[in-house]
Amino acid sequence: MTRAFLVVMDSVGIGGAPDAEAFFNDGVPDTGADTLGHIAAACAEGRAEEGRSGPLQVPTLAALGLFHAHALATGGAMPETPARGRWGAATEVSKGKDTPSGHWELAGLPVPWEWTYFPDQTPAFPPGIVERVCQIAGTDGTLANCHGSGTVMLDRFGAEHVRTGRPICYTSADSVFQIAAHEEHFGLDRLLHLCETLAPTLHAMKVGRVIARPFVGQEGAFQRTINRRDYAIKPPQPILTNWVQDAGRRVYGVGKIGDIFSMTGIDTVRKGDDATLMCHLSDLIDEAEEGSLTFANFVEFDSLYGHRRDVSGYARALEWFDAALARVLPNLRDGDLLLITADHGNDPTWTGTDHTRERVPVLVHGAGSRPLGQVAFADVAASVAAHLNLPAQGPGGSFL
Repeated sequence: MTRAFLVVMDSVGIGGAPDAEAFFNDGVPDTGADTLGHIAAACAEGRAEEGRSGPLQVPTLAALGLFHAHALATGGAMPETPARGRWGAATEVSKGKDTPSGHWELAGLPVPWEWTYFPDQTPAFPPGIVERVCQIAGTDGTLANCHGSGTVMLDRFGAEHVRTGRPICYTSADSVFQIAAHEEHFGLDRLLHLCETLAPTLHAMKVGRVIARPFVGQEGAFQRTINRRDYAIKPPQPILTNWVQDAGRRVYGVGKIGDIFSMTGIDTVRKGDDATLMCHLSDLIDEAEEGSLTFANFVEFDSLYGHRRDVSGYARALEWFDAALARVLPNLRDGDLLLITADHGNDPTWTGTDHTRERVPVLVHGAGSRPLGQVAFADVAASVAAHLNLPAQGPGGSFL
């Protein structure tokens, strides 16, 4: 019996989505968006020099086939040096470029419906939803009620929130309803209760997530905390985590995996910032039982750098992740499988602040070295199941 480690580099897309023209940022289609490629180009051209310098340095991911996968996705020139892992590029079929769509499909379940999105206008939310928020929170109103980046929302409405107690409610191009509130002035437990109580109403409308966005600090220096919580729709059919758990195996969720799947098929959750999550992943490589699945998400590529269009920060995060990965790979046991992928793109050079529709890399350590070619997101789940000697129940096929 062997173990599997499925690691999602949140938003590290590699361009080339065939349907990118149907997805938009500020009215501009995502055609040509390329998270990895544009970051690498910016680094090579000296346009990503804050806190780092020179060409993008990710030798561990490169050796596993990251740039081979990028070339496959975009039709670019293949690297001359052969990859040491098995590599491919995955294409999504779900009609969303968000976290649940990507993760559900990677776990074997393409989203079986159209998500509900809120219009990019002010107000963005129906009056009934605002009234429900006020009823639960016990406030005489809300703030924002529009599309926007989270950090911009804090700058615009944080001081007024502290003064009035009204929660900051906003959305994006994703199917989300986000509520920001100050941990001390509003209360963290109160915010989490508000989001948890509101979530069933939004889920019934097929809004994918209600997200609690707690923050601290004072005007001019508000900062988000690590106590974010996503209240997501529960997948309507069994997914990879269920397949593993139902076979009597243990499933570890690292990062926001438990939130994304509403704890479906998850035994244990370990959270923290990305540096802490890497420690958790390292510990599980040392400790996880035979036959177990560890499913990890590293979110800061997306939350700290992609949405904020911070090219230098994104490059630093990639280089940090690569160096940390180099330290944990040697600790894998014979027979272990470690598969690295992503859930969507978030090109920090692109217009707007939302995700970008892209293909994603599939890099496999522990299963030889050869190209996988173009694969489907759902093939990831089928392949992990095959490695664990479990039957797959979704539409994917194993590429191992």
